[in-house]
Amino acid sequence: MEAEASGSWVLVVDDDVANLRMAIRILGAENMRVSCVKSGAEAVKFLHGSRPDIILLDIHMPAMDGFDTLKSIRENTPASDIPVIFLTADDDNEMETRGLKAGAMDFIRKPFLPEVFLMRVRHTIELVRLQTDLEREVEEKTKKISEQHEKLKRLSGQIVMALSGAIDAKDAYTNGHSTRVADYSREIARRAGFSNEEQDDIHMMGLLHDVGKIGIPDGIINKTAKLTDEEYDIIKTHPVLGEGILKNITEFPQLMTGARWHHERYDGKGYPDGLAGENIPVEARIIAVADSYDAMSSRRSYRDVLEQSYIRAEMEKGKGTQFDPTFAEIMINMIDEDTSYEMREK
Repeated sequence: MEAEASGSWVLVVDDDVANLRMAIRILGAENMRVSCVKSGAEAVKFLHGSRPDIILLDIHMPAMDGFDTLKSIRENTPASDIPVIFLTADDDNEMETRGLKAGAMDFIRKPFLPEVFLMRVRHTIELVRLQTDLEREVEEKTKKISEQHEKLKRLSGQIVMALSGAIDAKDAYTNGHSTRVADYSREIARRAGFSNEEQDDIHMMGLLHDVGKIGIPDGIINKTAKLTDEEYDIIKTHPVLGEGILKNITEFPQLMTGARWHHERYDGKGYPDGLAGENIPVEARIIAVADSYDAMSSRRSYRDVLEQSYIRAEMEKGKGTQFDPTFAEIMINMIDEDTSYEMREK
């Protein structure tokens, strides 16, 4: 069953014919091409000869459920990189966590609300196209200006800045967070005696330290009430998601360092790997200090900017436990020099 139209191509996998018809009606009205199959096996077969822009995949289906279907698509078809949104009637955080870990980009709840359904599909398609266009542009520019290193470096910086802005836009309460963390990290590195090149690298790592939050549902990131344990577990996946996004940038393999390990603690009680002391990469130890400082000196949904004296005391208390004592001490010196409290969200 198929609705032809110009624009994006969506594959819907659902054993419920009513849901397939609803998807065709909603997406077809927006000039999207919609192809429908009623089982995981049909989807895998379909994807051997077709390449839609996005797959909407029901979780609960007989024979092969959504998780098994996604695994088979990733392992057995040329369409392993096509973005997947799970369709589910469940209101289950554990199921959502499992889906995100399996590689789904988002969830759409049943019964479908047309506006929400369309918005999530559009958002995912646009995000993936942006990523694809970005990769293509970088590749093309790299070929054309291989001998113009400084120009390429400036272009890369602009792309990273744009991406860091997109990251911060996910959270209504952290405008400019990535830029401030990057700036504080560079200054800590400078004072610690790092070379200019090392400072630049740390600055770029700081700009992208939260890139994994792109994969966290907006409803969790912007929740004003206290997070449940399940929601907090989802938030804690963003370092691993960030590493997954950045690890394929082969020209800068260390770029993922800040994303993966900025929530490790010096005493080994952090996440995702429980690294301790100097086993934590030095760049991540610097970014962890800058990130915590900015978290305290920025507005949140539940509080305003914290007092400078309180932040200083927390930095002092965290030396050797949460933070590398050397970099925490540098941050404390920066606080002491900032007599008018300029280092904060304006």
